Amino acid sequence: MIAVEHLVKRYGRFTAVDDVSLKVEPGEIHGFLGPNGAGKTTTLRMIAGLLEPDSGRIVVNGHDLAARPDAAKASLGFIPDRPFIYEKLTAGEFLRFHGGLYGLDGNGIHARVREMLDLFELRRWEDELVESFSHGMKQRLVMSAAFLHRPRAVAVDEPMVGLDPRGARLIKDVFRRMSAHGVAILMSTHTLEVAQEMCHRVSIIHKGRIIAQDTVDEVRRMAGGHDEHLTSVFLKLTGGSGLQEIDEVV
Repeated sequence: MIAVEHLVKRYGRFTAVDDVSLKVEPGEIHGFLGPNGAGKTTTLRMIAGLLEPDSGRIVVNGHDLAARPDAAKASLGFIPDRPFIYEKLTAGEFLRFHGGLYGLDGNGIHARVREMLDLFELRRWEDELVESFSHGMKQRLVMSAAFLHRPRAVAVDEPMVGLDPRGARLIKDVFRRMSAHGVAILMSTHTLEVAQEMCHRVSIIHKGRIIAQDTVDEVRRMAGGHDEHLTSVFLKLTGGSGLQEIDEVV
């Protein structure tokens, strides 16, 4: 579970995140939509504990991030938009190193690493250096690292960027599987088709503020339509702002 209450982040006179509240329940895939500069990445970085909010409260799986940061971070998987990977490690070494940061060791870590490599279709490259991987393979490796320690909540920033259609389908299937096992997933995306297809609920952020939040059908209703594509709904709610940065399909 991820709960954000009245979150605010300012940079000088500019308010990047302005009184944002949202909640992602166990088993829910929650889409976080908005154009570049809307505040999505800033919000996710605060949830991950990488940025400190100016005000507001963040709770991850029952742990208040301000009061119990280690417990909150240990129960969260985070996939940034620009992940850093040690490219001189093999895929297996990278995952074992990552697992060690979460206290995973012994025989269990080797089995879990191979389970994640199988899940993300990377097993045959377990002993290959990451520097030889394509962008899509690196993206899948980072995701396998995020799920390695069995987090009950995951925050992911633009998971489909740079993936080919096969890779995108794989990630969708993995997210659905994790959701079915009770993992709460907060997913920012530019790809409205992905949000419409996958998300139980969505929050649309515009200029740092949440302007709509509910199921896709309810957001459609709020925008005055019932059968419209989410792209049309987004246009109505934002006045067309940022459409050039929004993708409709993978």
